[in-house]
Amino acid sequence: MRSKNAGVPYNWKVTERVTRNRVSDGDKIMTLQHEPRRANSIADFRALVGVELGPTVWHRITQDQIRAFADMTGDHQWIHVHEERASRSTFGSTLAHGLYVLSLGPGLMSSLLTFEGFSRSLNYGYNRVRFPSPTPVGSSIRMRAMVTSVVEIDGGADVITTRTFERRGTTKPVCVVENVGRYYE
Repeated sequence: MRSKNAGVPYNWKVTERVTRNRVSDGDKIMTLQHEPRRANSIADFRALVGVELGPTVWHRITQDQIRAFADMTGDHQWIHVHEERASRSTFGSTLAHGLYVLSLGPGLMSSLLTFEGFSRSLNYGYNRVRFPSPTPVGSSIRMRAMVTSVVEIDGGADVITTRTFERRGTTKPVCVVENVGRYYE
């Protein structure tokens, strides 16, 4: 006899309550059991070095999202938007743009880590971005993150996080990125 929670990741619970950090899996609503970690100072970021954050909830990739991203960026390569032609490719369907997957990072990250008390903060950029495997339409992805280093700068710090985007049902990530966030105290 299967438990009603069978297949639910260890840090999730099944509930009828709908919250911000939720995902639907058939008739179940799964929510994260934990609140996002908080960093209110550079010292808080240093304390998080090496700590895994996540995973986030699963995010389903739809053709409408892919098409909207193609329209915004002008990248209408057939593997992303031509469903019939893509169905005959080795992938069997359209694929999400790698940069679309990457663009989900800030929103997903906000469910893993929040920060307050800084005079300003900004996404300073990326040191490394890789797309080891494709993201077919209909895939569900989620993200894990880890603060890998904190580098002091004048008046603040660069906080480097490694973000890994996973696709449900596979072991190879669809995106791995080193993000640099700049925080001023």
